[in-house]
Amino acid sequence: MKGIILAGGLGSRLHPMTRVTNKHLLPVYDRPMIYYPLQQLVHAGIREILVVTGGDSAGDFLRLLRNGREFGLSHLDYTYQEGEGGIAEALGLAEHFADGEPVAVVLGDNLFEQPIAPSIQRYLKVGSGARILLKEVEDPERFGVPAFDGDHQIVRIHEKPSDPPSSYAVTGCYMFDARVFDIIRTLEPSGRGELEITDVNNRFIEWEEMEWDAVDGWWTDAGTIPSLYRATKLVAECEDNAVLRSRGGSEALSHRRPSYSPSSVSQPFPSGDGAA
Repeated sequence: MKGIILAGGLGSRLHPMTRVTNKHLLPVYDRPMIYYPLQQLVHAGIREILVVTGGDSAGDFLRLLRNGREFGLSHLDYTYQEGEGGIAEALGLAEHFADGEPVAVVLGDNLFEQPIAPSIQRYLKVGSGARILLKEVEDPERFGVPAFDGDHQIVRIHEKPSDPPSSYAVTGCYMFDARVFDIIRTLEPSGRGELEITDVNNRFIEWEEMEWDAVDGWWTDAGTIPSLYRATKLVAECEDNAVLRSRGGSEALSHRRPSYSPSSVSQPFPSGDGAA
């Protein structure tokens, strides 16, 4: 499996700070925002990682992350998204990098308190289809929201619905097999003029090849000024967290990487079937 971090966009909700830099380079507590998804993927054992960026500050990612050696990697890959064509368009730029392998995708402004490694291991036990991470929230209408059937399987994801069918939000972590790029090529821009990741997820749902896990611990994005402030406070309180507070180096991450078994991951429902 290969890792992809989507770190493009103009970050207009973080003006005026993002007038001079990409939002994913802004600090969240003691390090740049982009470190957190990178640390998650490295902690999960993924060693081939692509950063998709854009805007006028793309070169700053190379100056900051360099070849990834600080994170225990032999190299990092980079590609450039022109404009703001949406998450799915950005992901489509990774097709050559993926080279037929499944991918773990993390949005560059999403932070998870707990490792995503257990979900990646669950996905790899099946090795095909898709898996997403969900989190129960108080304001699901701000996000993509899943609708469930009686067996707790997702039957549809609704993008920012006025009447949410559940209290769960789709977070910015996705796992797909190589067919995701075939799907992206068939998408039409939404009313926002973007290729929507929700449309990608719904295609896997139509094929009955979508699984999900509930996020353990907190999850937040950092794409607005209030959420950036919240993310900083949350990270500051996690003094001993093996992923969030690691300095990123190979020793810090690999020596503290826990061992997971499928039974160690909490399930969203006592008798649910959210994970295979």
